[in-house]
Order: sequence, then structure tokens, then C-alpha cells
Amino acid sequence: MTSSLITLKNYALDEWREASGGLTEVRSALTGDTIALTGSHGLDFRAMLNHARTVGGPALRAMTFHQRAAIVKALATAIMERKEELYALSLSTGATRTDSWIDIEGGAGTLFTMSSKGRRELPDDTVLIDGAMEPIGKRGTFIGQHVYTSLQGAAVHINAFNFPVWGMLEKLGPTLLAGVPAIVKPASSTGYVAEAAVRIMLDAGVLPNGALQLIMGSTGDLFDHLTCQDVVSFTGSAATAVTLQSHPVIAEQSVRFVAERDSLNASVLGPDATPERPEFDLFVKEAVREMTVKAGQKCTAIRRVFVPAALLDAAEAALKARLANVVVGDPGTEGVTMGPLASAAQLRDVREKAREIGREARLVFGSIDQVELRGDRGKRGAFMSPLLFRADDPWRASLVHDVEAFGPVATLMPYRDLDDAIELANRGQGSLALSLFTYDAAVARDFVLGAAAYHGRVVLIDRDCATESTGHGSPLPMLVHGGPGRAGGGEEMGGIRGVKHYMQRTALQGSPRVLSAITGQWLPGAPRPAEGPHPFRLRFGELEIGRAFDTASRIVTLEDIEHFAHFTGDTFYAHMDEEAAAANPFFPGRVAHGYLLLAFAAGLFVDPAPGPVLANTGLDSLRFTKPVSPGEAIKVSLTVKAKARRNEGVGEVRWAVNITDSTDETVAAYELLTMNAA
Repeated sequence: MTSSLITLKNYALDEWREASGGLTEVRSALTGDTIALTGSHGLDFRAMLNHARTVGGPALRAMTFHQRAAIVKALATAIMERKEELYALSLSTGATRTDSWIDIEGGAGTLFTMSSKGRRELPDDTVLIDGAMEPIGKRGTFIGQHVYTSLQGAAVHINAFNFPVWGMLEKLGPTLLAGVPAIVKPASSTGYVAEAAVRIMLDAGVLPNGALQLIMGSTGDLFDHLTCQDVVSFTGSAATAVTLQSHPVIAEQSVRFVAERDSLNASVLGPDATPERPEFDLFVKEAVREMTVKAGQKCTAIRRVFVPAALLDAAEAALKARLANVVVGDPGTEGVTMGPLASAAQLRDVREKAREIGREARLVFGSIDQVELRGDRGKRGAFMSPLLFRADDPWRASLVHDVEAFGPVATLMPYRDLDDAIELANRGQGSLALSLFTYDAAVARDFVLGAAAYHGRVVLIDRDCATESTGHGSPLPMLVHGGPGRAGGGEEMGGIRGVKHYMQRTALQGSPRVLSAITGQWLPGAPRPAEGPHPFRLRFGELEIGRAFDTASRIVTLEDIEHFAHFTGDTFYAHMDEEAAAANPFFPGRVAHGYLLLAFAAGLFVDPAPGPVLANTGLDSLRFTKPVSPGEAIKVSLTVKAKARRNEGVGEVRWAVNITDSTDETVAAYELLTMNAA
């Protein structure tokens, strides 16, 4: 054991607690030395869940989405400010600086993105509306509205060893935004990095008590105490996922179980991508990068490489030439591009799986048991060579489509035509990521239609997008991360979609008045108080939801229409040619421009003097529902639909605008957005 040996601690019931016994050793992937002891013996898991539900949950649910988003941003900022501490620890996991950048700064970036989306796309409230109001009664006094509210349990996050920071933060961001406390259990082999990241976040002082707890060993009887209000989010092997998901409480209590597990991801070189075209080189570069980044220990890494049969030899030569430039060794040594696997156990497992693949595929690059190293450290580390196999008959092979060697291992295979490539890609029985390198848009469409159902993400790369592309294997916080079948059937991130996994969707039925009060948004049919000053005279904090203003009417004349047409250049026949307009099945004759109606509407409801309204930032959901003929009168109903504070000095007001004619029928409707002084 080394002199720097540390004992990792759990964080339970808002206290750091060392296990009372049963500690296990954690060894450096680089040197093989024991660097830490870890365990969770003695924790009261029932009490931890109860603490999350009764202390952390109520504190988070009392906050609005925007307040929670601010916490998520503060956590990301704290990670970035102390990132070098995490980089130093990450070396012992075998990660290069680039590998750690993906894990540490990529994790913080995920939190930043989730915080930003939370502020932009979620209300400054605790209830999230889902979809439009559903009318039920004929008179509009009984309506329906779907809403999301926070689950009142805890989220149990069980994370994998390969990304101890990112893997934790990509789950934590959506969970906290949803208002749900988390109990995090990292993998033991790299848990010392996760523990350090949790310390950094707790030191930031922004999390309420009970919002975050940490288990540094076995989960014991934790699952025995789960309820229908809890969520389990798991990343790891299919075997472990099945064991956990088969726990009787998961079934009895209908506990939500989100799994991200084994994935035999594939990359396909399109039939149009010959060696002379840019897509060929892009494909080879990406395949090698995915094999060697994080020593291939990525759930999205390319395991199966498919090329047109005629290009099999050329692809093999190109892949081997690029693999020859990979330098394996101490990730702290200059020039090293691939470090060791995360542990000796992981090395043994990858070698065993590689030998299985070798039963039906030929090894064309690397050695299963030997590797040339750079750097002074590493004689006892978990190092291995990148391995490229070749299977000339993938249609008769089975192991290459079923066995995942979770390391720098991939198998090159031919396909006959595009349909064959799709069938081979789908033989993985569900994956997280699939990539296609082609410049033919028709090929890309056919490929997606044939393969998308088996893959959580399809990356289409060509010469146009290559410079900006994040590549085959990079999950992004705004897109869904997950996949069907073998990949687990779960989804994570995906922007606000990920937040909803920790919320309950409920169908509300009632009067517009009551449902408006519950949702914090004005719904058609709810009261519209219009007394007092013009709403443009009221500051953001003074405007109440439902506050209304009904305008006088204005007649739209033929002269107005012709002036608008010549002034704007919009002389479309429906506005300028009576005979042609009358022949159109949508118009009775010449009609007003839709945008003329919008301009006149603004003239009717705008209070022009300087005041709290600072800017009009746009409009949403515009619909023109009935034509307006010359000589007809229009009027406007303006209603405060929703509000969202953007900062201390400014808030966004969403106005429901309804333009009606002299028969009170709607001719146009939209939502106006203004920025108002607080």
C-alpha cells in the first residue's frame, strides 16, 4: 500500500461518514498500487431515503424551475473552478488529459446546458404545462390540461466506472431541475474522483439539505425501501441491470427504472464513400478515435465497423496505418495518446472477450497479451494494445454481434449493399449510437428509415458537417442519450425531456379559473380583470396573470390594403385582384394582408409612451383563422398569459392576443413576448 492511501467517505443525512467496516481496496489503473479504501457498511439506507424524501424533496419542490436552474449552474461553476483537483485524481483512472476533459469539463458543460435550457424553456414556477388546453364542455366552463409535477421520492443514481464525473452530472442536472433529491452510487474502481466532485459541489453551499447523498460501496438493502415515487437510473452492464430491475420491489411498486447498458455500436461507411472521397478518411479517423479515446471504455464507442465489400482491404490498411500512430502508456507522459484500462479486473475481462471475438474473426492489428509502453510508470498497470479484428463473413458470425469487449477493440466487416448494411447494424439488437459516413442524402434517408428503430442516436457525417461534428460517440445534453433493446431501453438528458423522467404527468380537469390558478398560466375562459390602468403602464411585478385589455375597433378599408401592398411590396393577388381573389376557395374577394392585421392590432393595443415595457421580442403560435374583407372592423383582446423573471431587473411577459371581427369571430391569434422592467 502507498503512503497516500485514503479512506473514502459516504455522505449521508448531511454528514460525511466513514464505513464501519468491510472496506475494499481501490487500485490505481496506472501503477496497480492501492490508493484508497472504500465501503458503505453501517449506513442506514432506509434513513437516507427518508431524509431525501422528507428534507431534500420539500426544499427542492419549494423552489421554481428557475431557482433550481441557478443551483445547477452554480454546481457547474464550482466544478470548473476546481477542475484541476479532479484532473490530478483522474490520472490514476488511466485517463489522458483529453479523456479527463470529456469527463470533467464535459460534465460541467452538461450542467451549464441544462441550467440554460431550464431558464429558457421552463416556467418560473413549480408546475410544468404539457401541451395545449383540451376543451371538454360545450360552453367552455369545463376543460382539461396535462401538467407535470415533481415526484415526491428520491432518485437513485448508479453510475459506471468510465466517466465518474460526467456520468454523475448528466443524471444530476435533470434530476435537480425536476425538484427531486439524488442518492448517488459511483463505481468503486474510480469512485474517488466522484467523491471529490461531490465534495466540490457540497462546498459550493448552494444545495439544500437532503438534496444530494453519496454511497461509496454496496447499496445494501436500499432497494427494499423504494416506492412508486422513486426513480432508479442505472448505467452499467446488462447483467447487473437485469439483476437490479428484477428486484421484487421494482415490480411491486412500479418504480421507474432508467437503464443505459451494454451497446454494440456500429459505424458504416456509405456505398458512395470511396477512398478518394473525404468521407472515407473521416470514417477511418473516427473509427480509430472511438477505439482509443478513454481506452475504448465508452458506452458509445464503435465496436463494429462496416464497409462496402469492395473496400474491405483498403479500409483495413487505412485503419492499421492510423492505429500504428497510437501511443500507449502513462497518460501523464508527453506524447501518450491512450492510457490503461480502469482496473486489472477490466483488463482481464477485455482480454477474455477479445479471445471470444477471435474465435470467428481474425486479429489484424495489435496483441491481446502484449503492448509497448511509453513512460516510466505502468509495469503493473492495466495496459493493453488497441485490437482490430476482421470478419470476412459477418452473416455467419454471431459473437461479433453479441460480445462487447469494453476496451480498445473493434471488428471490421464487409457488407453487400445498403439494405445489408442496415441489417448488419441492427444485429446488435439495440445500441446507443450508430454512425453513417456518406455524402448521398438519399442513402442517408433510406439508412435512417431502416436503422433508426434499433438505435438511440444516428450520427450522419459528411464533408459539410465534419468540422463542427462532435463525432460518433459524444452524447449531448440537448439530445436523448439511450437506446432500445440491448442498450437498456432508457433515455437520459435530451434537454427538458430528461427532466420529465423525474416528474409525474397528470391530466387535470376543471374550470378554466381553477386550472389557471393551478398552472400559473391564463387559460381561455378564465377571468380577465380589465379594470385600472393600461397593462403597459404596469411593471413586471405588478402584472397579474389574466390581466386584460380590450381595445376599441378599427375599420380596415380598401385604401388601407392597397397602401400596405404598395408600401411593403406585397401585392399578392388576393389583396389586389378582385376577380382572382374571388376565384380562390379561401377568400370571398380581396382581403386584408395578415400582417396588416398584426400591425393594426399593435396600433390598437400599444400604449406608446415610455414605461415598463422595454422591448417586443417576438411572437409565437401565429394563426390566421378567418379572412377580413374591406369595410370590416377588427378589435383586439390582450391578456397576460404567463410571466418569467429573467434577472433582477427584467422579466418576460407572454401575452395572449386575439383579433376578432364585428361578429366576435377570431380572425387571428398569437402570443406576444415582451421584456418588462421588474
